[in-house]
Amino acid sequence: MKKLVITLFALGLATFGYTQNKPLTKANYELAARFSTPKVEKMVFSTSVTPHWLKESERFWYSYETSQGRTYYLVDPAKKLKKVLFDNVKMAADMSRLSKDPFDAQHLDITNLKFINKETAIRFEVKSKLAEEDEKKDDGEDDMKEKKSDAPPKKVKRTFYFEYDLNTGVLTLLDDYKKPKDKPTWATIAPDSSYVLFSKDFNLYWMDKANFLKAVKKEKDSTIVETQLTTDGVENYGYESGTFGQTDTEKEKNKGKRQGVSVLFSPDSKKFALIRTDSRKVKDLWVINSIAEPRPTLETYKYHLPGEKDAPQSEMLVFDFPSKEKIRIALDTLKDQSLSLLRAPRLAKNRDDDHQPALWLAPNADQLYFSRTSRDLKHIDNCVADTKTGVVKILITEELNTYVETRDLGLVNNGEEYIHWSERDGWAHFYLYDKTGKLKNQITSGPFHCESIEAIDSKNRVLYFLANGREPGEDPYLTHLYRVNFDGTGLKLLSRGEFNHTTSNNDANTFFINNFSRVNTTPKSELLDNLGNKVMDLETADLSQLFAAGYKFPEPFIVKAADGITDLYGVMYKPFDFDSTLQYPILEYVYPGPQTEAVNKSFSAAMDRTDRQAQLGFIVITVGNRGGHPSRSKWYHNYGYGNLRDYGLEDKKVSAEQLADRFDYIDINRVGIFGHSGGGFMSTAAMLVYPDFFKVAVSSSGNHENNIYNRWWSEKHDGVKEVKDAKGNITFEYDIDKNSDLAKNLKGKLLICTGDIDNNVHPGLTIRMANALIKANKRFDFFVFPGQRHGYAEMNEYFFWLRADYFCKHLLGDYQDSTDIIQMNREKPMNNKRP
Repeated sequence: MKKLVITLFALGLATFGYTQNKPLTKANYELAARFSTPKVEKMVFSTSVTPHWLKESERFWYSYETSQGRTYYLVDPAKKLKKVLFDNVKMAADMSRLSKDPFDAQHLDITNLKFINKETAIRFEVKSKLAEEDEKKDDGEDDMKEKKSDAPPKKVKRTFYFEYDLNTGVLTLLDDYKKPKDKPTWATIAPDSSYVLFSKDFNLYWMDKANFLKAVKKEKDSTIVETQLTTDGVENYGYESGTFGQTDTEKEKNKGKRQGVSVLFSPDSKKFALIRTDSRKVKDLWVINSIAEPRPTLETYKYHLPGEKDAPQSEMLVFDFPSKEKIRIALDTLKDQSLSLLRAPRLAKNRDDDHQPALWLAPNADQLYFSRTSRDLKHIDNCVADTKTGVVKILITEELNTYVETRDLGLVNNGEEYIHWSERDGWAHFYLYDKTGKLKNQITSGPFHCESIEAIDSKNRVLYFLANGREPGEDPYLTHLYRVNFDGTGLKLLSRGEFNHTTSNNDANTFFINNFSRVNTTPKSELLDNLGNKVMDLETADLSQLFAAGYKFPEPFIVKAADGITDLYGVMYKPFDFDSTLQYPILEYVYPGPQTEAVNKSFSAAMDRTDRQAQLGFIVITVGNRGGHPSRSKWYHNYGYGNLRDYGLEDKKVSAEQLADRFDYIDINRVGIFGHSGGGFMSTAAMLVYPDFFKVAVSSSGNHENNIYNRWWSEKHDGVKEVKDAKGNITFEYDIDKNSDLAKNLKGKLLICTGDIDNNVHPGLTIRMANALIKANKRFDFFVFPGQRHGYAEMNEYFFWLRADYFCKHLLGDYQDSTDIIQMNREKPMNNKRP
């Protein structure tokens, strides 16, 4: 018996030793380098169909690229016919013959393709790689410079213009074609093109079509007649569309120059509306570009911080162009309110038009629809104004004890009825109102989220919309297309299948292009009719090169939130050389919301923060958290209201713990976390709130102190209290938890970084975090990206390897510390040529 016990004990030890996963301690830099953004761009081509609907018919064209090149297609939905727009082989031969440049079927390099001559021909252009021509300069470009007659004109690559007859198949080189000049950025052209608006010296100006054509030809033509519409514009209370992003030097240089304006036109061009904002009392903020040449530059801009008294004040103006009369919309002022003009949807058939004016929502010149929001965002009015008198009528009011969100009104029969989006019953749904603002009926209902209006069929009284969370057994974030009658009957699923669906339709609402995938499926595209019947399959993305490089799909998962009740949905990314007998550190890529959780639902070729990060030797997860996303219940979305720093952290922690309980290959003692912007804020907070759980963090451009982040995000999602005294005076009180308050809690390894000219999340937020850590006598790492905004732009690849080194060093114990980042250097040709 004793011998049997000893034998069983030995067997148990052997079994125990066999089932224990060996910790991974070797970083795989080479596998991560294989999936850099430039390389992935050469392995993943088109993943969706983007239609160009034609004006003269229900047909549309699109182009689609695979590893065999780009092909152009013409589709006639009514005839259920899809064909190539032209034969690539023949087209390449004809282009080569006519231009004397060599082309082949896989490398046509066509741009700016447009249908012409009543859709019987197409015109397009191609940039030569060989032939040169004199650079065409603006006629007024050298007006202020002394011209050197002996200086030869600069040479540029020639642009070939071709016209292809769809009936005969004949290609013509347009030798004498003169492409119209691009519209100047300052020009806002009326729908009928009869006049053009712009600003100068903070005031509103206009010119007629004839003078505008002169300006297009020669910007500084002295014969141009321009007329001033306003005289009361001053700096920070003007009519221009804004100078955000300009340095002080650039703003000074642009004084006296024409600049853009932001307006909405009535459909008949007789009136236009704009919102004018007085920011004179709003305090300044600054960034300095230390690497600007020849000397550092200062950028000053207005930036309203949470809780600050002096807020921007907006007014709404309508101009009657024939009379030049200015009508001020009479607003019953909500203290520090925000205003938004409601815009008419763009017609699909106008997508390729050079002139696409922004129209207001009303189909006439007498009405202007807009919304206004209280500063605490608990009250929103949808209104209509009489553009003759400026009198306002409130149509629909939404009020909640948390912040209210809304969508643009949908007009039925040109405003005889309205379709309104609301979360008043705890879920986002559509409601039908009459033209006076009286509720007629709720159109959709139930525990699911309606996302957006896709189309309104007024004649047949049908609403087409996107929604999610309705189909049983699915990830509730997966979006589908539905139709429903205005009275709430006849609700029907149109885009079937357990995928994330995105759609686009023609203006007649008879056909829909449906692009769909999940994170773990190949993207596909199909054509549906408005009853959900499949007309035809269109495309399947070509991922062959990606799979040949070793790519594997990530794995969706479900865990419970910290309450043990709420389901959380996430995605797990494994190394493509994954070994189930090893034990990997786990990294959480996070964004707290509340506007998004940064959890992919469709296939994505943007891999730097997920798939690619995993290749170094990590299990990377993204997972939601209560309070993280608007596409579930209002309760879920607003879970973190008033607790913006801490609300999502416990869910991130328990998600990792549950996965480690399920899978032996996850090492719960080696947990890293990283994120950008709000994710930078969250990842540092995680290190400070749960310092014994999260061991390493890389936090980029985090809003660590939301008291100096912008008012709209911070006051909205954390809350601001409106206080009224006995005399009726209103003030706003704001208080929020900051990461710097917990600096003393840091135990693990923390890298914080920022761009030094980030005018979104100011570098001061990261610097204040560093200051708090220094005062707490903490060792940490701090990195500044010189000359970079919020997204790091061309320094993103450098940041990937900086982050890679940090996690590999502190979680794997294996990292590269040579001076050169060889994975970057070997991708750059050493020929001294500019890219």
